[in-house]
Amino acid sequence: MEVAESIPDIMNHPWQLKVSEGSDDIKVVLTKPSSFDGDADYKAPNFARRFLSLFKNLPPQFNIPKSQLQCFGESAYLFGKDFLYQCNNAGSPLERFISVVAWSISTTRAPAFGVSPYNPVLGETHHVSRGSLNVLIEQVSDHPPVAALHATDDKENIEFIWCQHPVPKFHGTRVEAEVLGKRQLKLLNHGETYMMNSPKLIVKFLPPRIDWIGDVNICCQETGLEAELCYKTSSIFGSRGLHSVKGKIYQSSSMKTLYEVEGHWNSTVKVKDINNGKETIIYDAKEVFSELKTPVVENLQRIWPTESAAVWSEVSNSILSKNWSEARDEKSSVEDNQRKLAKERNSKGETWVPKLFTVSYSKEDDWECSPIQERVPPAPIVVPI
Repeated sequence: MEVAESIPDIMNHPWQLKVSEGSDDIKVVLTKPSSFDGDADYKAPNFARRFLSLFKNLPPQFNIPKSQLQCFGESAYLFGKDFLYQCNNAGSPLERFISVVAWSISTTRAPAFGVSPYNPVLGETHHVSRGSLNVLIEQVSDHPPVAALHATDDKENIEFIWCQHPVPKFHGTRVEAEVLGKRQLKLLNHGETYMMNSPKLIVKFLPPRIDWIGDVNICCQETGLEAELCYKTSSIFGSRGLHSVKGKIYQSSSMKTLYEVEGHWNSTVKVKDINNGKETIIYDAKEVFSELKTPVVENLQRIWPTESAAVWSEVSNSILSKNWSEARDEKSSVEDNQRKLAKERNSKGETWVPKLFTVSYSKEDDWECSPIQERVPPAPIVVPI
């Protein structure tokens, strides 16, 4: 296996790598992390065209050069301040819980308005490591779209498992995407499991903006602590309340409030101690998003053909080159191949089964995903530290 092509200065620019093995070529394209306030580098030309980004099978002009699976993963492995370390090493159960609340807020990222990532293909994977944290994601369903994430940190003895199923609903001048699926974080050294959900994503057309809304509940049965967070947006024409989050941390048994939570998920969030009125900033978005580095390929031989950065490499390369005709052809090629594989499975009476997760569905619990392997191995793609 040999490196056939690369672009230098990988910390600041998109990185491309062509890997050859026998007669098969795997090309990997990794792009820089999403910016602090959404992907400013990739914008649709005007409002009418931005509206199209809400629909599937977009022309590549309205795609950012990465898969939704990669965007999902970035919320887990791309950060400046390491909240996971803080969660695990805080001295008391209450301090750890507050750190988990801050970590949960840190996974709320700002998508760009008017452009969107690629819709992951069935069985697409994304495997990335940051230090001792190893993250593995698989698209376990495409109709409806469901992604499963498993991450482990052997050094910190941390594990988290997410299942994500976005369900968009149109409401006249806005679209709300409810993000279904359970999220759990395990601090194994402390025997604590934290369960939480995700807020809804809202897209407003007039004025054009994106925000997170809805209620998030975080609870730890072992410590008896719970948090309720309410994400809010502004009124139709105002900006007050935009990106705001407000809530409380309390004891589950007595419902006694211990801390009030207030701030903005795109700037700072603070907690106020009910006993003494002391306020402490627990989350600063600038710290989380400072000096984010583009992932790089460390082990070429271990790149899977299902890796997001490989599946969409030709499309991404064409988008970055602004060769829209070629990008359209390459995107159609990926989508046509998926239809061909689905047709072959149907003709054989085969049912596609995820390779990395077991999945189940019920009306009561929606989709549930469990990793097949206990630990996630180190990835061939790494985030420089």
